[in-house]
Formats: sequence, C-alpha cells, structure tokens
Amino acid sequence: MTCEELLRLINELVDGELDLNLAECQEFAEHLAKCNPCQVVVDNIRQTIQLYRAGEPFPLPREFQARLLASLRRRWQERFARESESSSQASGS
Repeated sequence: MTCEELLRLINELVDGELDLNLAECQEFAEHLAKCNPCQVVVDNIRQTIQLYRAGEPFPLPREFQARLLASLRRRWQERFARESESSSQASGS
C-alpha cells in the first residue's frame, strides 16, 4: 500500500463511504508500522476526531472574534447589497 492509497482510504473511512475488509486492514496496519509521515497524519486525524467528539467550546481571543465579526458583517452587507441592486435593476426601479 502506498501513502496515496492509505490517505484515500482514510478519507473514505472518515466520510463513512468505506468498510475495510481484513486484508485491507492488515495492509493499512503494515504500512502505518513502517511509515512515519502516515503515522503523523493518522494521529492528527484521531486527535481531531477526539476533540470534535469532546464537544468543548474553544473561546476565541477577543481581538480575533472582533475581526471575524467585522469581516462577516462586511461580506454580508456586500452580498445583500449586490442582490438588492440586481433585484432593483431586474424590476426596472
């Protein structure tokens, strides 16, 4: 099994699109035992899933939160301003 094949399988497993058979599980385990980069990827995915399942909120730093909110407001206004202009032009107003 190559690194690319392992990563494809991981994506399909995480997405719920695949159930590995015994031979694939063995190939997967053998590759991981020998491949440090893939071990790092799999460990990061496991940690991400554990953090997600824990469901504990992570407080955003205030400065980041303020910048994010300002950016979202600006984009919201830009989007709806364009839609409003398009509607006005379409109706001839």
